[in-house]
Amino acid sequence: MLSNKRIQELELVMEFEKVEECFKEVSSWIENVGRKRLKETINLDDSLEMLLQAQKQFREFDLIASEYCRRGQEALKKMDRWEDFSSVDVHSYRVKLQTYKDQLEEFCTQLDENRHRICETVRLYEFFDKVRQGICCMEEGVKS
Repeated sequence: MLSNKRIQELELVMEFEKVEECFKEVSSWIENVGRKRLKETINLDDSLEMLLQAQKQFREFDLIASEYCRRGQEALKKMDRWEDFSSVDVHSYRVKLQTYKDQLEEFCTQLDENRHRICETVRLYEFFDKVRQGICCMEEGVKS
């Protein structure tokens, strides 16, 4: 039984090394591209037109970012079996895996929050634009 467990641990280590390339690629993209682009969406412009342009740009980025999130999550799923192993030999791999998982979860959460915030901001600006147009129409009607 001990020998079988050791063989399983070695198989997991070999599997981890295969999947780690994907983790490294996703992690690198998050750090070098993703986080910077998310920071750019913190300050949204004051006009509806500029906000709609920012939303369009964000949607383009969101497609790419969501694909990286999906790839990272698929790689993590392949490593679900790590939870069953607690030996010292696989501990360093579990730590790396947890680091990748935390980074991915944080980025995906920020992406979701920004997506929601931009959408809600656009809806709010559209509402205020309609109210403003309604007020302008009323004022023109009163002047006539």
